[in-house]
Amino acid sequence: MRPADHERNAIDLRTTPVHLGPGPGAKPVEGFAWDPEVLQAYSAAVEADGAEGRMVTVFDGDGDGDGPGPGGHGERHPAGDELVVCLSGSVTVTRDVDGAPDHVVLAPGEATVNPAGAWHTVDMAGPATILTITAGLGTDHRPRTGTRPAGHAGTPGTQAP
Repeated sequence: MRPADHERNAIDLRTTPVHLGPGPGAKPVEGFAWDPEVLQAYSAAVEADGAEGRMVTVFDGDGDGDGPGPGGHGERHPAGDELVVCLSGSVTVTRDVDGAPDHVVLAPGEATVNPAGAWHTVDMAGPATILTITAGLGTDHRPRTGTRPAGHAGTPGTQAP
């Protein structure tokens, strides 16, 4: 796994995230996988970018929450905000705000910003696609607590933002 210097072909953001570093650079992340060892290698490879580094990726889900994605956990990004854009379907982003759930329902073309450090989950109501731009430095995960929003039984089914 490594950020590539040049990509001349189309990039499938579902399988190959793009790392945005400080300045004008945008590098596809070759060999990426949502696996703890690969995530650690990615973090180490882009550590010098600090809080300025961002990962851009697309997630598809079918609302069943059975994939290796974030169905069983919440996450937070202490180094910076995360943009979540609904591309298709319907998603609910739930943030922990002072210990209480704050639900934001997104339709295609709508977005929300998860503030730096806010614990959050993303649930999909049936087939849906989201795009995320994430400040990944120091990302934390924890087991999911509470119930999912009505009608949003699953989470992104293939990957984790």
